[in-house]
Amino acid sequence: MATDAPMTRRRWSMLTVLCVAVLIVNLDNTILNVALPTLVRRLQATTDELQWIVDAYAMAFGGLLLVGGSLADRYGRKRFFTLGLVIFGGGSLGAAFSGSVGPLIAWRAVMGGGAALTIPSGLSIVNDLYRVASERARAVGIWSGTIGLGIAIGPVAGGLLLSRFWWGSVFLVNVPVVVLGIVGTWLFLPESRSLAPDRPDPAGSALSILGLGLILWAIIEGPTRGWLAPEVLATGAAGVAVIAGFVVWERSIDHPMLPLEFFRSRRFSVAIVSVGLGLFALFGGLFLMTQFLQFFLGYTPLGAGLRILPIAGVIALGALVSPRAVRGIGTKLVTTIALLFVVGGLAQIALASVASVTYLEELPGMLLMGFGAGFLVPAAIDSVLGAVTQADAGVGSAMNSTAMQVGGAVGVAVLGSVLSTRYRNSMQAVIAGHHVPAVAAQAILGSIGGALTVAQIAGGRVGSELAAAARVAFALGSRTALVVGAAVTGAGALLALIALPSRPPHDSR
Repeated sequence: MATDAPMTRRRWSMLTVLCVAVLIVNLDNTILNVALPTLVRRLQATTDELQWIVDAYAMAFGGLLLVGGSLADRYGRKRFFTLGLVIFGGGSLGAAFSGSVGPLIAWRAVMGGGAALTIPSGLSIVNDLYRVASERARAVGIWSGTIGLGIAIGPVAGGLLLSRFWWGSVFLVNVPVVVLGIVGTWLFLPESRSLAPDRPDPAGSALSILGLGLILWAIIEGPTRGWLAPEVLATGAAGVAVIAGFVVWERSIDHPMLPLEFFRSRRFSVAIVSVGLGLFALFGGLFLMTQFLQFFLGYTPLGAGLRILPIAGVIALGALVSPRAVRGIGTKLVTTIALLFVVGGLAQIALASVASVTYLEELPGMLLMGFGAGFLVPAAIDSVLGAVTQADAGVGSAMNSTAMQVGGAVGVAVLGSVLSTRYRNSMQAVIAGHHVPAVAAQAILGSIGGALTVAQIAGGRVGSELAAAARVAFALGSRTALVVGAAVTGAGALLALIALPSRPPHDSR
């Protein structure tokens, strides 16, 4: 026992280092959300450009996670955890000093690539440090809580920075934390790797990124170019074809980046789908809510961030109680209940009155959504890692993280596009029959921020009516998007209830 105590303390010290480093990586998933209205004003970004700024990070993150996990298993998890932090820090510097939308999107992708090396490496180290199932579940709960905390406090941190500095500060703040993470990693973390690693699969990684990118392009550009426009249909079809080619490629090689045999286990495959749908709702919901709080309710970036802060607490609470709930009632019920919490949250926000909605009316839904997401992630991670061998921990954790990032990216794309379609249709009806200069019409239809800018310039009764119409159109679009999110997440809850096993085989808990 005397020798176990120092080792236990050392392991928890290692976990602390991992959590601090991964906090900043996941915080960047949402720290930008509260700055989106600022980017509309400073960089004249349209709604679809805002979606790309958010999704470039998530797309690179999700697209490279699998190859990142494989490389970490082969060449050393500590080494790639550190390399990922270095790339993430460099991308943060580039994003901070971007002068236009294009470079900002590119640097966000670089940041996502760095995160893709860091997250699977870190979770593999956690899995390697905690071999006992009960200890692993507790450690994964803390790890997941840290991820959720980073996601939820991002808007608050962004609001604080924007209240004092320019918008680039939301990226520049990453750099000192990254430096501390690198120092802590090399001081405290051991090196580990798989004893029988597979060869990297760069072709598979390229196909997955290309396919996902094409599909997201079609979803994001559909509202602007028209859902039946030839380029939208062709690009979407090409994306589906590339993803199909990716699956064929992975089945044909002896060292696949995505071992498809994992999906024969319902404990693995249903958990992957469930966590993807949970993050679909959370990321998409936060994308909508941070804009709604500023554009519709009129809060400053800091005010909006502070009003999202309660989500941080309930995400952390959900993540901490989830492992105990899994031990008590099993993975199936925990996952189903978690997704139903998310559905309830989205539905409550959507049903709030558009004409007189207040923050307090929407708060219960925000809390339900956050608690559900926090309650879901540890259960899904434990289910995924419990379905793979120790040697496959890097790839398994990368596949789980890929589901989270891809789910989040698709959530922003789909819910953002539903919002944009409903908003554009409403505003086209508003300006129809009026003589509106082409530049002004483009701004009005491009985003609610553009419409409010035009309204401010116009002034008087015309400006007031335009601003009111834009806010109502945005609120109606948000409501429609939230209903879509609730329907998709509800389907995930039904799938988990029907198909997800409650316990792993031979579970002794």
